[in-house]
Amino acid sequence: MSDTATLTDDRPTRPALLNGLRCRCPQCGEGALFTRYLKVTDQCPVCEEELFHHRADDGPAYLTILLVAHIIGFAIHIMWVVWRPEPWVMATVLSVGAVALSLALLPRLKGMIVGIQWARRMHGFGHTA
Repeated sequence: MSDTATLTDDRPTRPALLNGLRCRCPQCGEGALFTRYLKVTDQCPVCEEELFHHRADDGPAYLTILLVAHIIGFAIHIMWVVWRPEPWVMATVLSVGAVALSLALLPRLKGMIVGIQWARRMHGFGHTA
């Protein structure tokens, strides 16, 4: 077995991704990933895995916009076809929904990206002795 296969086999992507979606440490799945709303902790409080290497950058924001825009676009269509509300009611309800959905998705998507980076050993999450 090659060294590349060995390095990627011991860190499965799916559990790390799911742990990130739950805002948990990608390695142990128990420690909190964030110290504040979007501030990734430097080190997992449970397994002591270093997490400061992440480079999530704008990825979570782009994914959040993509998902929220599709969900709200679908909701606009359904609301208009089924209920025909007043435009101000529709704008108010969908604006509140878009903000709430964005605030809920953003940390989860950031956790997912950090989990993927950890599993794939990207940006400093490499093998440590």
